[in-house]
Amino acid sequence: MHQKVNILGVQISSISNDDLLAEFTQHILHKQKKQVCITPVNSVLAALKNEQVKTIYNNADYVLCDGVPLKWAASFLNTPIVERITGLDLLPNLVELSAKNDFSIFLLGASPGVGDKLKQVILNQYPQAKIVGVYVPPFMATFTAAENDKMITAVNAASPDVLLVSLTAPKQDIWIANNKDALNATLMVGIGGAFEVMACLAKRAPKWAQKAGLE
Repeated sequence: MHQKVNILGVQISSISNDDLLAEFTQHILHKQKKQVCITPVNSVLAALKNEQVKTIYNNADYVLCDGVPLKWAASFLNTPIVERITGLDLLPNLVELSAKNDFSIFLLGASPGVGDKLKQVILNQYPQAKIVGVYVPPFMATFTAAENDKMITAVNAASPDVLLVSLTAPKQDIWIANNKDALNATLMVGIGGAFEVMACLAKRAPKWAQKAGLE
């Protein structure tokens, strides 16, 4: 069990990328349902304002440190976080892990066309990768019951090992938490805007900006 660090009431995971991927592998192999949240500063601030969001983060299995300021804060509190793990870093690592271990992936969310482009990029890199579904729900602040059922049905028809949800945080985290029991998926990850970056539709901030906490 990995350590967690309390930052403004949110329990942030302190774990290395290598250990994280090793734990993910075991969860998938043993069909253990897990929710993974990726939390930049704005997510922690959202949790401060909304008790539901805070509860979701604190009940999630992994709440990854996606913000350099969060890492700074942990060090200031003398409870340092092992490593910053962003959605932009985790997505390609998860794709590689899945391709090598024959784990299936479902892409949910982002703007129309992004998931299909990402699927093609992944298959170009890993022809053996199992992308078992792509679904783009319409943009709405809150999904209707009918649309929610469509999303769940699409995922369950594919029964993926890894469900990647790109609906922005904390919306994606709320959606996963609310539907976790109904979803036939093992590892459920709120991945944020990483779809666009890996699909080469958006550029990542330069290294100096990442290190300076400006990403």
